[in-house]
Amino acid sequence: MFIVTVNEELCKGCGLCAAACPKKIMRISDVTNTSGQYVAVCAAKEACVGCRSCAIICPDDAIRIEKEESF
Repeated sequence: MFIVTVNEELCKGCGLCAAACPKKIMRISDVTNTSGQYVAVCAAKEACVGCRSCAIICPDDAIRIEKEESF
């Protein structure tokens, strides 16, 4: 499983991550940051395959994908 983290203050809600996601789990939410921009969110974290397409395409470097440690 992968952990998707969106830095809401860096995100400007451009939607490139949603367009790039092959699983279509990245979306623009109805939550705004302090700049008033609607921010991206991973709507189904358990479905993330860790391809990093969203993080790679993000022009603001606002998305991080990490592999969840299993113990």
